[in-house]
Amino acid sequence: MRGKGAAAAIVACLSLAACDGREESAIDNLANGANAARVENNLEAEARTLLEPLKPPEPGTPGGLPDDRTPLEEGAGDPKGPQGAAQVVQGYYGLLEERRFDEAQDLWHDQSAVGAEDVEAFVRRFRSFSEIHANIGAPGQIEGAAGSLYVTVPVQVYGRLAANGKPWYRLRQVTLRRVNDVPGSSEADRRWHIEAIGPYLPPENPDAASNAAE
Repeated sequence: MRGKGAAAAIVACLSLAACDGREESAIDNLANGANAARVENNLEAEARTLLEPLKPPEPGTPGGLPDDRTPLEEGAGDPKGPQGAAQVVQGYYGLLEERRFDEAQDLWHDQSAVGAEDVEAFVRRFRSFSEIHANIGAPGQIEGAAGSLYVTVPVQVYGRLAANGKPWYRLRQVTLRRVNDVPGSSEADRRWHIEAIGPYLPPENPDAASNAAE
């Protein structure tokens, strides 16, 4: 069955190639013994170049991240600070982009609604996308409650819908949580985990958004 599915996909791709004059090279590649899956991937990559490009809105414009002059810092930082939380968010969307969904789910707090669901349910969230990408904004201040610490990170998520190839853009806000450094807490408890992801909520006072918490 797998072989029949691959053959059908190649036929569909060859039909696509025929529409824009690329069928000769595709057929030649197959005749010369090229791997069918590789030819299919090449044709799909070429087809994507014909789609509407992904152009997420710029920072400070509608649909864009806040025009923050101190965005997410690359490289090493305090893993327990706000930048450490933002690095977790960056890693999460990087895993989604690579479609490593089981590893991405591991970055959720295991007692959260999303972290506790089965892997199949988690993967279903992303089946409607052929591409997933994200731009990560500057994290907010750390806030504490009942022995736990929280921080929010704005994210511009963008991708392409699998059904029609159309671009898709959304602003999101990721809330991360870790246990405060209290006796009895484990190293895993003291690491940032994703608690929730929801619509982006601009801060009431823009000056309150900061990359560091004293």
